[in-house]
Amino acid sequence: MAMRHDLLTETPNPASAGIDALSTTEMLQVINAADQEIATAVGREIPNIAVAVDAIVERLNGGGRLFYIGAGTSGRLGVLDASECPPTFNTPPDLVQALIAGGDTALRYSIEKAEDDPEQAKRDLRERSFQNADALVGIAASGRTPYVLGGIEYARTIGALTIGLSCTPNSELAQAVDIAITPLPGPEIVTGSTRMRAGTATKLVLNMLSTGVMIHMGHVYGNLMVNVQPTNDKLQDRARRIIARIAGVSYDEASQLLKKAGSVRTAIMMHKRKLSRAEAEARLAAAKGRLRIALGESAEKGTALRTK
Repeated sequence: MAMRHDLLTETPNPASAGIDALSTTEMLQVINAADQEIATAVGREIPNIAVAVDAIVERLNGGGRLFYIGAGTSGRLGVLDASECPPTFNTPPDLVQALIAGGDTALRYSIEKAEDDPEQAKRDLRERSFQNADALVGIAASGRTPYVLGGIEYARTIGALTIGLSCTPNSELAQAVDIAITPLPGPEIVTGSTRMRAGTATKLVLNMLSTGVMIHMGHVYGNLMVNVQPTNDKLQDRARRIIARIAGVSYDEASQLLKKAGSVRTAIMMHKRKLSRAEAEARLAAAKGRLRIALGESAEKGTALRTK
C-alpha cells in the first residue's frame, strides 16, 4: 500500500507553490491554467470509459441498476449525477442510485470518519437490495477510501459489475475492479484538495458514463433529450421545442401533440407515423423506448438532424 504522501493527489504542485503571494488575477490564472489540463487527462481514459458504458448498458438492459458509491466530494458528485437522471432522462428513481459515506447528512456536512468504515458500505448496499445484476461505480480520488473499497469487495463477492474511478495511478481501487477508469489531472493547486482538479475530472467522467448510457438506451434522439420529463415550465417548453424540431411542426402544434400524447416520444411517433396514442406507445415499447428504431430510421437520419 502506498503511503498517503506518495499519492499523486497529495503531491504539491510546483505551479502553485507561491500562490498565496500572488495578486487575485495571477492566482486565478494559475488555477485556470491547471484546470485546462483536466479534459486532456480525461480524454486519455475514453477507451476505458467506453468499455464501462457498454458494460453498464448491458446490465441495465438485463434488468439491473447503476449505483455510485463514494465519500466526501466523490460521494457528493455521485449523488449529483444520479439525482439528475430522472429529470433529464425520465428514468425511474431507483435506476441510478448513489451512496455516500455518512448518508444524506454528509451531503451538507463533513462526516470524515464515515469514509473509514468498509463494513458500512456493505450494509448500505444490502439495504438497497443490491444484487449481481447491478453495476457499482466506486469513486475515490485517492483510490484507497475504505468505504468505497468495502462496497466494491461486496459487489465482487456477489458477482455484480464493478467499475473504479480514481485519480491516482495503480490505486487499490483500480486493482480491485473489473473496469478501471483513472484520469490523472495531476497535483492539486491547493495540495490534497481533491474537490478541485480531481473533482472536476470525476465530474467529467460521470457525465460521460451516465449520458453515454442514456444515449444507448434510447433516451436521446440526435442530441435532443426526447425522454425529458416536463414537470415544470422550463421543461414543458423544452419538450414542446423538441417535438416541434423533430416532427417539423409549429410550437403551438407541438403543445397540442404533447397534450394528446403525454410524452415527447409518443407525440413524435403519433405525428410522424400517423398513429393513435396506443399504437405509438406499443411501437415504442416494442423498440424498448428507442425512438429512432420505433420510427424505422437509420443512423444516417441522425446526421441529417445535426446539419439542420
